[in-house]
Amino acid sequence: RGVSAVAVLGAGAWGTALAVHAARLGHEVELWAHRAEHAAALREKRENARYLPGVALPPAIRVTDRLAPTASAVLLATPAQATRAVCAALADTAAADADIALCCKGIERASGAPVGAAVSDLLPRARLAVLTGPSFADEVAAGQPTAVTLACADEAAGRRLAALIGGPTFRPYRTDDVIGAQVGGAAKNVVAIACGIAVGRGFGENARAALITRGLAEMGRLAEALGGRPATLSGLSGLGDLTLTCSGVKSRNTAFGVALGRGASAAEALASGRGVVKGAASAAAIAGLADRLGLDMPIVRAVDSVLHRSAGIDAAIRGLMERPFRAEG
Repeated sequence: RGVSAVAVLGAGAWGTALAVHAARLGHEVELWAHRAEHAAALREKRENARYLPGVALPPAIRVTDRLAPTASAVLLATPAQATRAVCAALADTAAADADIALCCKGIERASGAPVGAAVSDLLPRARLAVLTGPSFADEVAAGQPTAVTLACADEAAGRRLAALIGGPTFRPYRTDDVIGAQVGGAAKNVVAIACGIAVGRGFGENARAALITRGLAEMGRLAEALGGRPATLSGLSGLGDLTLTCSGVKSRNTAFGVALGRGASAAEALASGRGVVKGAASAAAIAGLADRLGLDMPIVRAVDSVLHRSAGIDAAIRGLMERPFRAEG
C-alpha cells in the first residue's frame, strides 16, 4: 500500500476514528476541527478526550482548524446539519474536484433532502460517495473487524475510495445506490430512538424486534420513493446499521430513547448524553418527507410526535398498537 494524503473533515468521534484508521493504513492524514480550541487541544494532548477518549492520535495525523484540504480524497464527517455550510466553504478549495466520501448520516432539516444533496449542489465537480453502515467509532479506532457500505455512482471513484480506506479490519462493500444508502443511515437513527423508548418503558425484546422489522419496512418505502432501491436496505447500510444502532448499548440514539422512555424530557435526555443525537433532527425531516410523498411511516411519525409535537409517549405507543390490522408487506 502506497502512502496517500487523506483529509478528514470533522473531529468528532467518527471523524477521529476514521483519521486513526487511515493513519493505521499508512496514509498521511489531515484532520480538520471546526473550533480552533478543539484543534489546539487535539494537537497538545494527541487524544480526542471529549469524543473518543483513550485513543492516541498517530503521528501521521496533522490537526488543523484551517478548512483548505489539498488531498484528492476527502472524508466528510461533519454533523449532518452543518454539511451544507462546510461544502459552501469548500467550493473554492482543491476539495471541489476531489473524491468525497460523505461519512455523516441524516436528512437536511431545511431542504428535506438526504445530506448528500449538499455536496452535489455546492461541489458539482466532486465525485460523491457515501460511507455508511454498522460502525461504532471506538471499535473502528481500535481496529476491530468492521464491514460497511460504500455507495458511489462513479465506479472508478468508488474503487479508488474502497482501495484507500479498505484494510485488514475494515471491509467496504460497494454499491451505486447512493440514495438508498443515505436513507438507511438517516432513518435507522429514528427507529433506534423508538427502540430506546421501548426499553425505557420496560418492554421486552418482542417490542424491539417488531420495531426493527417494521422500521426496516418504512425505510424501504422511503428509499424507493426517493429513487433508491429497497433491496439496498437489506444490506449493511440498512439492516446492518439498523440492527447495531437499535441493539448496541453504545448507540447515542438508543440511549436518548431510553432516557425518554424513563420519563426525561427531550432537553434532559439530550443534556445527559455525549455527542449528537442525529435521529432527533432526522425524525422531523423524515416525517415531513413522508407527508409530502404520501408514505406510511408510523414509527417515524410517532417519534416525531413525541419529540416535536408534544405528544405523550403512552399515547404514541397506543397509536402504533391500535392501527388497523393489515397484511405484512
